[in-house]
Amino acid sequence: MSMPGNRSQTRAEIIRQFLPTSPYVGHLGIQLIDMQPEVATLRLPFAESLITIGTTMHGGAIASLIDTAAMVAAWSDDTVPENLRGSTVSLSVTYLAPAEHEDIQATARVLQRGRNLVFLDVEVQSVSGKSIARGLVTYKLG
Repeated sequence: MSMPGNRSQTRAEIIRQFLPTSPYVGHLGIQLIDMQPEVATLRLPFAESLITIGTTMHGGAIASLIDTAAMVAAWSDDTVPENLRGSTVSLSVTYLAPAEHEDIQATARVLQRGRNLVFLDVEVQSVSGKSIARGLVTYKLG
């Protein structure tokens, strides 16, 4: 991913501007709920277009939410980046329960931040509080 931006902006300022303009994020309807340094919470509203069968949300949509939440948390610090590139290096998802006909929310937390790699844990819950999935993500900045 490459993002437009002013070279003096922090990563957090850049990601706040980028997220609403991302076509894929917009297509899925993902919304930023909260972002603090090292933590981000995003919501994926339930939509008929995200159903795999019956009223169950597709696992790919859940994985996309995990990936997006991790990206936001990786960019959530106050560093002014040398360049505006980043990409997911690794994504592992464990599905715990189906997401059935309700919005889901992902909270991504930075576990470790290296020079270029950021390691994150992502917890996905339904808005009613049911654990849906966990993700481990490695994200590369730069």
